[in-house]
Amino acid sequence: MKKLIIASVFAFVGLTAFAQNVEIASVDNRNHVVTVKKDKFTKIHKDKLPRPVVNAVAKNFPTAKIDEAFVNDKKHYKLKLSLRDGTTGTFYADKNGNWIDQ
Repeated sequence: MKKLIIASVFAFVGLTAFAQNVEIASVDNRNHVVTVKKDKFTKIHKDKLPRPVVNAVAKNFPTAKIDEAFVNDKKHYKLKLSLRDGTTGTFYADKNGNWIDQ
């Protein structure tokens, strides 16, 4: 009887050791897929910008200079602006001069 109790204790301990939740310590990064959003903007000359876009820049950023301008097939404009103090930024506007998030 003594051997039976000892054997059952060892069996119980052995089975519970395998039944525990185990956290994974390492992750295999080879299976991750990274997608890069590629903006399909085409560079245009600043003179080709619609008047509402130019007016929106002048109204909202009076000290800004348009360094570069781009357009996509949806007539959204990507504008690279620089201020007199050296601050630069990229802004997006639709053809009506409304600012949009990209």
